[in-house]
Amino acid sequence: MRATEITVGRTFAVVFEHGEDFYEALDGFCRESGVRAGHLTFIGGFSHARLVGTCEPLEHPERPLWKEVEVETLEVLGSGTLAWDPEQQRVTPHIHISAGLKADSADGRTSHLLGATVQFLAEVVIKEWTAPEVTRPRDPGLYDVPMLTFGPTD
Repeated sequence: MRATEITVGRTFAVVFEHGEDFYEALDGFCRESGVRAGHLTFIGGFSHARLVGTCEPLEHPERPLWKEVEVETLEVLGSGTLAWDPEQQRVTPHIHISAGLKADSADGRTSHLLGATVQFLAEVVIKEWTAPEVTRPRDPGLYDVPMLTFGPTD
């Protein structure tokens, strides 16, 4: 286990509007407000989303899944973390959602969010972390999975 005490900065309420790309809107907000790390929660709707997943049997269930599925017309509840990418000079989000598919009697999906288009709105609460520095370097010894890291990295 790794743990650290987080210093919390500002708290924001943000509304992403109909037709916006969720990740583009999040990136734009973080750039404009200077948020480099934090935690977010949100509720809203997506007209289209890409999630980590497959409809095929998993060949190696113990390994990360890099495939994606596309779903449409969702009511979503999501949460995630934001970490700074020093190489790209931008925030890298790690977000998971639970979503009801409206056209399938609210059948659900829960997975890692790869991309989405907002339908009507997404109401987002972002709690900024100001210390320590939070990054997400990839771990080559663990299938290249990006790992949340606290403090300076080598």
